[in-house]
Amino acid sequence: MAPSMDIVDDNVDKKSKSTTAAKKVGTPSASSEEASPHPDMSLAQDIHRVMMVHSSTLSVENATAIIGMDPAALLDKVISRVGTGGKSVEEAIKENEAKYNKTEEDSTEDKKKDEEEDSDKTEEIVEPLLNAALYRHLQSTLGYNKSDALSEVNLTAIEAHHEAIIKILRENITKAKDEAGDMEVLHAHMDVARYCAKCTTKEMALSSYEEVVALPKLSIGKKLDAYLEMTRVCSFWGDWKSMNETLTKAAKVIGKGGDWDRRNRLKAYQAMSYLCSRDLKSASTLLVEGIATFSCAELCEYSEFIMYAIVTNLLYLKRTEVKKSIIDGSEILQVSKDIPVVMQLANTLYECDYKAYLHTLVDLQPHLVANRYLQPHAGYILRELHVLAFQQFLDSYQSVTLESMATSFGVGVEFLDLQLSRFIAAGRLTAKIDKYGGVVETNRPDWKNARYQEMIQKGDLLLNRIQKLGRVVDL
Repeated sequence: MAPSMDIVDDNVDKKSKSTTAAKKVGTPSASSEEASPHPDMSLAQDIHRVMMVHSSTLSVENATAIIGMDPAALLDKVISRVGTGGKSVEEAIKENEAKYNKTEEDSTEDKKKDEEEDSDKTEEIVEPLLNAALYRHLQSTLGYNKSDALSEVNLTAIEAHHEAIIKILRENITKAKDEAGDMEVLHAHMDVARYCAKCTTKEMALSSYEEVVALPKLSIGKKLDAYLEMTRVCSFWGDWKSMNETLTKAAKVIGKGGDWDRRNRLKAYQAMSYLCSRDLKSASTLLVEGIATFSCAELCEYSEFIMYAIVTNLLYLKRTEVKKSIIDGSEILQVSKDIPVVMQLANTLYECDYKAYLHTLVDLQPHLVANRYLQPHAGYILRELHVLAFQQFLDSYQSVTLESMATSFGVGVEFLDLQLSRFIAAGRLTAKIDKYGGVVETNRPDWKNARYQEMIQKGDLLLNRIQKLGRVVDL
């Protein structure tokens, strides 16, 4: 009888806690290290930045400063990575084919060698994806037509090669079902899914992962791992709706059990999903909770995760909490040199240096645009950060002159008047402008009376409904 895979996987909660605690924050956990490196989310960020420069949404100067290299060089790097890595199509196909057309003994020996060498050479060797579908998308979107660009004939040959490799991998599934146990069947299915995630389309990858989660006797941990990898596939291709649906399924699975490490990883993934759907408040809570337990190196870099946490939590945390959780947070201080702009944003807001704060917002804008998760919401985030500063300033005064406030923010009176009137009209600021006197007067809401009035209104509605119901009953 084949061994059951549902008793092999899940780590004991206490063991997982001690293991994660022993590691430096931001390093991959045990389950994270087992995650597939594909799709590569850092590549997704590079593709986004190239797209932003191509559409002139991000200037070449700002892109160069953020990326650390010329965008044209980054484009060549991305195209090479997605394609054949600078090799000829025949050579790249031959190398990829050699990994799979081996005897079982040779394959096992090579796998052991690869595992020993991967830790030392991961950063040195970047394996080309040979992803024809993604290459076509980039080629058409960016108009990439250099002399070394792959032709349609080349891309068709690559796709035919992938079909042959996937056929071999599916034969391994059949062989595992006939000759091995449940864990070997799982590994064979995961090989197919991960290959599709690396080299083919979103649809093929998701379909292969669905086969994984449908396996009988699959443990909660392994099922959650598959769902998280599916989430990354959806995120890589920008399918935020499918990403959210997959995480909903993962949340139901983790509700039935699961170790502490995977629960923390799921929260990090959920935070990114909330970011994509502009639910910044929900994202901020999960992000700040995940700072000390972050281990999803396959999802994003730790410094990026901290940036998301700071930007979102500035909008919702009280000043005392900002000081405690962000400005003086030990984990955040570890990476503060990597994110100077967002750290300056938090410090200037806390210190009420509004002039420097507005200048920092200008510096922040290209960083938001250059990030694939934040770019769709850049305008909204910047607007909310403006409102935050204006509200914090006005909370200190019963009334203040426009000229004095303009001086504090380092802007002109006319510009400030335009901004304030816009936010006041939208109900974002509880104030009014005396244009004749050049004064801004704050209207602090009386929350106690507001709640009383709300209760009276709801009571009236309830009484009206009861009366209508009474008439119907009488009839």
